[in-house]
Amino acid sequence: MSERPYRSEVWADEDDEAARRDVKPLTREQAQALREKDPPVSPWRVVATQIAVGLVVAAVGVLLTGEAAIGWSALYGAAVVVVPGALMARGMTSRLSSMSPGTSAVSFMLWEFVKIAVSVAMLALAPRIVQPLSWPALLVGLVVCIKVYWVALAWRRR
Repeated sequence: MSERPYRSEVWADEDDEAARRDVKPLTREQAQALREKDPPVSPWRVVATQIAVGLVVAAVGVLLTGEAAIGWSALYGAAVVVVPGALMARGMTSRLSSMSPGTSAVSFMLWEFVKIAVSVAMLALAPRIVQPLSWPALLVGLVVCIKVYWVALAWRRR
């Protein structure tokens, strides 16, 4: 009978071995320099920027069309992004979420589910809350606020 290799041995190759040998842990100073060079983006900064962008989109909608319904619809579209994003930011920045890597992963999945559920519920309630509702304006507000995440990534690179 031949002895079966462990699963990790089956997939291991020379490049993996070389990569493992070349990895050197960072010193405290090197880690600090890396954090300063590439700082993390606060989720609250992203939420605040989304609020500002949502207000601008709603104001531009009202100025271009002269209809308040367009502004309210765009503002509600922004809220569909901001409210769930703020809930997730609150959940992910709590002490419980950062206790251990496992807790962080479960917390992330839980808050992501909450974020999606709240977004879907808000979209389903939109026709009852905003009257008259302009779906195109709502979608413009929603999409523009979602794209703020890319702006946050651009800030991080500076």
